Amino acid sequence: HIDDVASQASRAGVKIAGSVIDDAAKAGTKSLGVVIDDAAVTPKYVQNLPAARELPMVWKIARGSIFNKMVILLPAAMLLSALAPWLVTPLLMLGGAYLCFEGAEKVLHLIRPEVDHGPTPESLDAAHLEADRVAGAIKTDFILSAEIMTIALAQITSDNLWVTGTALALVAFGITALVYGSVAILVKADDVGLRMAQIGRGVVTRATGVGIVKAMPWVLAEISAIGTAAMLW
Repeated sequence: HIDDVASQASRAGVKIAGSVIDDAAKAGTKSLGVVIDDAAVTPKYVQNLPAARELPMVWKIARGSIFNKMVILLPAAMLLSALAPWLVTPLLMLGGAYLCFEGAEKVLHLIRPEVDHGPTPESLDAAHLEADRVAGAIKTDFILSAEIMTIALAQITSDNLWVTGTALALVAFGITALVYGSVAILVKADDVGLRMAQIGRGVVTRATGVGIVKAMPWVLAEISAIGTAAMLW
């Protein structure tokens, strides 16, 4: 009897784990449009700052993103799922409207560029500028994270709150790692290219480094365009 109970418990555990992974995978896939936008938006917050501060800033923003998702948005999503699941569709519609607005605003900015009157390295000392940039990035992340978590919640089919919560936590950690890991690579790629161009032992290595440095502005512009298209889609 003990063996039977253990066997049934094991099968149940495997089934629940499979359900969690399946729901998290579907939720993460559906959120990719917002994820691309999140990865495209963040690099601008570390522009015009010392190269040595880029990765520490990305780490601070990533920690803020995890706090947004795990401490604020995950409990809110669980309450929504338990008490008012009918609100998910209106919230998705509201989020969709916001994404359309944000996408249209970016398109308009391309057509009619405006001067950015925000803080600059000349008007603020480095510490205050970094703190201001990090705070702004975390606020932007909160909006995008709320959209991601709502989209993820809509994709989870299980009625089990533990499954729902675990799947949302997996989405939160997985997407944060994907976004800010990508951002870290993007913001340091030009430094790596410059290093290769300066101290590369071979002609091919130095040429590759120069190519990376020249390509990065184009790469960032293309990612931003893809992010805008993904939002509107």
